[in-house]
Amino acid sequence: MTGAPASAAGGSGAKPVRGGKLGSTAVNQASLWNIANLLTMLRLVLVPGFVMLLLHNGGYDPVWRSFAWAAFAVAMITDLFDGHLARTYNLVTDFGKIADPIADKAIMGAALICLSYLGDLPWWVTGVILFREIGITLMRFWVIRHAVIPASRGGKMKTLAQGTAVGMYVLALTGPLATLRFWVMAVAVVLTVVTGLDYVRQAVVLRRKGLAAEKAAGANATSGAAAVTAGSVGTAGSGTSEGAAGSGGAGASTRAGGSGGGATEGAGPVSGSPGGRGSAEAER
Repeated sequence: MTGAPASAAGGSGAKPVRGGKLGSTAVNQASLWNIANLLTMLRLVLVPGFVMLLLHNGGYDPVWRSFAWAAFAVAMITDLFDGHLARTYNLVTDFGKIADPIADKAIMGAALICLSYLGDLPWWVTGVILFREIGITLMRFWVIRHAVIPASRGGKMKTLAQGTAVGMYVLALTGPLATLRFWVMAVAVVLTVVTGLDYVRQAVVLRRKGLAAEKAAGANATSGAAAVTAGSVGTAGSGTSEGAAGSGGAGASTRAGGSGGGATEGAGPVSGSPGGRGSAEAER
């Protein structure tokens, strides 16, 4: 998602405009080692560290689970900042586009799987959330050639609910807080399913529109090419007709001139001597 200003990439050195629109030049000039990409890399590195902290001493040590919660919280916070920085300062790179969603799914997936492994979270909850997250990510790639599925308000609420619920499950909570985390997770699961279905609907609509637009563009290109071809044929036919007319006119003039000349020459011998007439007849 994320590249560096032009000066950092050896570009023109122009300072990017805050909040400005991305252009191909900005994307090409963005460096791999920028703050947004570094935050994404940090999130990827935190995944194995988070797993080790959560599963340390059998996974039931409150102290180590607190450390695991801290790592999870840092990962979720960096997820908020790297995208914002990339869009604001034109730090978008191909690496960021690929690594950011992978880092998001990796930290969430690792937490869910570990919690289910420890028996704190039902496996079906982990299955529903991971199926939705992976499926929507693949669907985004499916329609990216036609359009980009925008992040909805429901999707943002889903992310917040998931992060809050998983974070509460990572902590060794008891009593009312343990009950509260159950309901927060229930809300997260509902939002996960509802927003997932909405993304599927948007993807189908966008793909249909994209295919229709491509078909219309192809038809326009075909008709334009046919019009150009017809125009070329018409121009060639007009030139042929003009050439034939010119050729015919010149031939007629030549024949008329020759005939007139012969008549004039033939007229001379009539009033002239017999030798002159014989000369004209010999020419004819």
